[in-house]
Amino acid sequence: MQMVLSIVERIKGFLFSPSDTFDNSKEDTLGDALKYFIVLLAIYAVLLAIIAAVAFSVIVGMMGPLGATMVPFGAGTGALAAIGAFIGAIIGGIIGIFIGGLWLHLWVYVVGGRNGFTQTIKAVTYGMTPSLLLGWIPGVNIIAAIWALIVEIIGIRQLHELSTGKAVLAIIIAIAIPAIIGIALIAVFITSMSELMSQGPSGPGFGGY
Repeated sequence: MQMVLSIVERIKGFLFSPSDTFDNSKEDTLGDALKYFIVLLAIYAVLLAIIAAVAFSVIVGMMGPLGATMVPFGAGTGALAAIGAFIGAIIGGIIGIFIGGLWLHLWVYVVGGRNGFTQTIKAVTYGMTPSLLLGWIPGVNIIAAIWALIVEIIGIRQLHELSTGKAVLAIIIAIAIPAIIGIALIAVFITSMSELMSQGPSGPGFGGY
């Protein structure tokens, strides 16, 4: 019961008064942060699984007779979608928090953050509060992601004792580099496909020699 009350108080704090709540969490261990994150991640995964089950069941239902021919998948599509969403959310969340935290910590260190990797992970795990609570709702998840980003910036600022500008800079770099690489790869792929299509068929059997 005490743990539940503690988590609820922290949720309220990180949502509505993140600066003070991060200050009060400076002495939290990595284990404390991970327990909080896993509890919220489990709730998020369950809610996401329900949404996935309902969505896929509705889609199959709308397909009418065609949906019925998908047996053994037709009747169980919703359940399979729910299981997949739940497992994906749990595994992706746990792996992502460490990979993302390590990548962010590199740039936090570059801008002057010297309070250790644990403080960065705490900023990320606690900062995910809005997304874990609301990210399962279509449409609202965009607002939740922006809210989480703001909370994360505040967490980096408070836990690493940086200026707001440096905290923002670290997060912008951490987001921008993968985004630029992703856009570049997509552009290369589209360009390659366009060139391939413009050449047309030229192999044997298609008029080629």
